[in-house]
Amino acid sequence: MASRAPAATGRLLVGFRKWYYNMCGFNKIGLMRDDTIYEDSDVTEALRRLPESQYNARMFRIKRAMDLSMKQQILPKDQWTKYEEDVPYLAPYLDEVIRERKEKEEWMKK
Repeated sequence: MASRAPAATGRLLVGFRKWYYNMCGFNKIGLMRDDTIYEDSDVTEALRRLPESQYNARMFRIKRAMDLSMKQQILPKDQWTKYEEDVPYLAPYLDEVIRERKEKEEWMKK
């Protein structure tokens, strides 16, 4: 019985994450999690480093979401962003920018 507890806890945690993801609502207007990040200087630099196709896809999603929001509508359920499809496309670039900024700050301290 004890060997089954971690698997059950893992399934419960994934189930809770999916529920919370759907309750946030950004997926109902076609956005991904990384589309909702507040744009500070680090995020702006990470966006500049995105490949053009990913940047264009992001801008399309944001513009469509703004249009839907102004119309007070949501997408049909089959067009919602699914939890499994939402990959952190900006995270690797953002991690690199933050690492470089911290490295530069350390260098400037010396």
